[in-house]
Amino acid sequence: MNVIEISNIRLLNQRIENTEFGSPNEVVRWMGAMQAQDYSMAKWAVGIRLIHSTEDAIENALNRGEILRTHVMRPTWHFVSADDIYWLLELTAPKVKSLLRSRHKELELTDAVHDKTAMIIGKAMSKGVCLTGEELSKEFAKADIVTDGNRLYHLLLYAELNGLICSGPVKDKKQTYALLRERVPLRKVYTRDESLAELAKRYFSSHGPATIPDFAWWSGLSVKDAGMALEFVKAYFVSETIDSKKYWFAALSPGVNHRKTTIHLLPAFDEFLISYKDRSASLTMTDNKKIISDNGIFRPAIVINGQVSGLWKCSGKNKNRMIEINYLQPQGKPVKNQTTEAAIKLGAFLGDATQISFKSN
Repeated sequence: MNVIEISNIRLLNQRIENTEFGSPNEVVRWMGAMQAQDYSMAKWAVGIRLIHSTEDAIENALNRGEILRTHVMRPTWHFVSADDIYWLLELTAPKVKSLLRSRHKELELTDAVHDKTAMIIGKAMSKGVCLTGEELSKEFAKADIVTDGNRLYHLLLYAELNGLICSGPVKDKKQTYALLRERVPLRKVYTRDESLAELAKRYFSSHGPATIPDFAWWSGLSVKDAGMALEFVKAYFVSETIDSKKYWFAALSPGVNHRKTTIHLLPAFDEFLISYKDRSASLTMTDNKKIISDNGIFRPAIVINGQVSGLWKCSGKNKNRMIEINYLQPQGKPVKNQTTEAAIKLGAFLGDATQISFKSN
């Protein structure tokens, strides 16, 4: 196995290629968790890993509470399966809260403030009531809790990490929050070692080949805990050392690397890139700043045979939907034709007839 093969194997293990999944929950469970701060792009991240997917199917799964959009692992939004929310929070929330401590001190969000907001949330949202962030802000204001200056985001983030709230159904085109215990009946909570083992098994199955530092970055665990987690499940995997780095992954099927040209329009912040500390298998240092901004924004990428080879963007809607293709290097007609097919797949997901334009190199 070489560095180029790593990226192609990841396409298969992440189910960007040859997926067998028919429901959003299957995808999210397989992946363990999927970064989702860009809501529209995150829906496509699930959709590209589904058979005959539509944006409505992802929305419906979220509205039914089969998958949730909440904060776990690193302090950012993720999609997680409702089946996994409790043990993931139990495992990762303490580390995330410790990372937020200094910021909360700056915002004067004390334990007393968090306790007070928790009481307000519990009272306002009991018996199945789902509220938007704006509606919760008004409830906090009644109790003289200040929510400006990014305080509302952190108040709700902390309530998520404490297992009090999670995403609710969309209401008037706005996302809502729901009480977690009402949204998702309490599931079995694993021991810490069992949770570490489960998370490692999910990650290296769905994201491998990957290293322990990759897993630590993705999960938010310390490198020590990430290594211990892998030890629990390493019997399920094989490893190869390339350029002094040890990669772990499930054993490959014969001939897995002998495939035709593949092209995918991956969303911003897709797991194919963001879930690895070292992204050099798919993204060169030369192109890195074109795909990832200085402040950590991952742009939508065109991936050809596992290599980031361009950017795309989508504008308009319905009959005016336009997908603009911008390759990093000039490409011939066969690649352009296959890119067009990938763009049509995205248009079908969105439910639109899609127009496609190619930006001159």
